Amino acid sequence: MSTKKEVRRKGAASAGASAAKKPATRRGGTMTRAEIVEMFSRLRELNPHPTTELEYSTPFELLVAVILSAQATDVGVNKATRKLYPVANTPQAILDLGEDGLKRYISTIGLFNAKAKNVIATCRILVERYGGEVPRERAALEALPGVGRKTANVVLNTAFGEPTMAVDTHIFRVSNRTGLAPGKDVRAVEDALLKRVPAEFLQDAHHWLILHGRYVCKARKPDCPQCVIRDLCKYKDKTQAA
Repeated sequence: MSTKKEVRRKGAASAGASAAKKPATRRGGTMTRAEIVEMFSRLRELNPHPTTELEYSTPFELLVAVILSAQATDVGVNKATRKLYPVANTPQAILDLGEDGLKRYISTIGLFNAKAKNVIATCRILVERYGGEVPRERAALEALPGVGRKTANVVLNTAFGEPTMAVDTHIFRVSNRTGLAPGKDVRAVEDALLKRVPAEFLQDAHHWLILHGRYVCKARKPDCPQCVIRDLCKYKDKTQAA
């Protein structure tokens, strides 16, 4: 997967020709289907195989990492799981570790007490009901402690290849700011994305949008001059090159 610097560098190069032909618009509105196709075509060219920045090797490791990532950074979660997973990376192994033992590995992550309790409870359910495996059904995932719709969507998409859309703060911002899929809340944005993103891009759209929001379309000061889709974006207050 492309690094932050590669995303910025490639984005600037790729956007140059397109932006020169079509100046950035300052009107509001919603992207057309043709603009959406062009948007994801560029994001795909920039990063053909996007994936999560959370480190994992099994669906269970991903599930735990996503539970831990609530109100925490992927970097912080990865630092913790790099120490945890060599010791315990299955539901039974974490149960054997115990809640206090788990806390020692995740104490650098925000809300670690509540997260440890949820992870232990989730591991118990996985062992007792699913033979230690992560279920592939949304309802079963959302019934696990510490797992909501967004976490279930991440697991279904990233671990099992389902065309789901987990809307986090980055995707919510990018979808509304660009005019890709405006919505008043995360569920409205999720529903709009599932309707508006063409099927050929839907599998990877979640990761493209997160990376774009994390490194380019940032909350306080979007890096519009380096944006590969700036000429398609409907944001009225684009930043200018220094």
